[in-house]
Amino acid sequence: MARKPFSNSLLLFSSILACFFPSTFASQGVERDGVEVSGMFVFGSSVVDNGNNNFLANSMAKADYLPYGIDFPLGPSGRFTNGKNVIDLLGQLLKLPSSIPVFADPMTRGKKIIHGVNFASGASGILDETGSVAGRVISLNEQIRNFEKVTLPDIEGQLGSSSTKSSLSDYLFVLGTGSNDYTLNYFIQTGTSNVSLQAFTNKLAATFSRKLKRLYHLGGRKFVLISINPIGCTPVSKANSPSKHCREDLNGAALLFNAHLKVLVDVMKPQMPGSNLVYVNSYGIIRDIINKPFSQGFQDTSNACCEVVLRNEGGNGISCKRNGYVCADRTTQVFFDGLHLTEAVNSLIATKAYASNFSTEVYPINVKQLAEL
Repeated sequence: MARKPFSNSLLLFSSILACFFPSTFASQGVERDGVEVSGMFVFGSSVVDNGNNNFLANSMAKADYLPYGIDFPLGPSGRFTNGKNVIDLLGQLLKLPSSIPVFADPMTRGKKIIHGVNFASGASGILDETGSVAGRVISLNEQIRNFEKVTLPDIEGQLGSSSTKSSLSDYLFVLGTGSNDYTLNYFIQTGTSNVSLQAFTNKLAATFSRKLKRLYHLGGRKFVLISINPIGCTPVSKANSPSKHCREDLNGAALLFNAHLKVLVDVMKPQMPGSNLVYVNSYGIIRDIINKPFSQGFQDTSNACCEVVLRNEGGNGISCKRNGYVCADRTTQVFFDGLHLTEAVNSLIATKAYASNFSTEVYPINVKQLAEL
């Protein structure tokens, strides 16, 4: 929905002020209709990647060509969808004045980081080795190191080290990762590894909790943890299933990790004084769409909207074919490519994350309430 001209002018004026007086805006937040948050620092995989992989020469996990971005204002941007991703849409709901710039862009320095930085990388995971089959990716560990070694000193240079820690409490730290640790790691090594799914998940959850504590010690106080999606119901997973139905082995793995993730919200809070954590159950939101599509305006829950080159045809079964066919109505489609969601589904997830009062969708509070703390 288009903003009224006055709102546009006010937003532009606020953005200009933020550029010239960053310490005021970054330390106190930009208050917009009762919501106070300075911006977002984003970590994770392709579900939240705004285009970092564009800058990785040897990465095979890229979305910088049509039909990706066919509905995005600037065209292909590296987002793994037809338009906006969950991060863009959350930013709009939080009334942030601009999209979150990607770390890998050399221009993402100085005043450009006032409203946050996106560190996420498609095909990456919680574990360092995850995603190696896709070439160069930026692991969660490296993403956090980029925040610590580059972005944080940049912020301190603008604000002064004494006020940086307190100002970071006005930012949301969003993490959306974990699915690739199963699809691009555990499940492609099951023939060569004796590690059980439970043991692998325990390791994954323990590693994730350590990363969370690391971000806390670097100044993060407000955390949004996005669950793993139902990875067994994606077009690429169904294509590899003899029954062509959802693969419950993959979904079971996702549910196992998500259970750990939700528990972390309660377990980590007392271990990180002054912190607040929110769990977004994107898994449940998407399964609800798949189970009852028509009631939510969706029609096709099984097929990719874009033309995907299958594995037996020399592709990976996930990525859109460059300049290939794309469905006409993206608003009624769940999946854009063989793995990733359309903007329509991303919008529903972001809206529920931001405003839902159902603990089955977002726990224990929603993102709007988190931002207002």
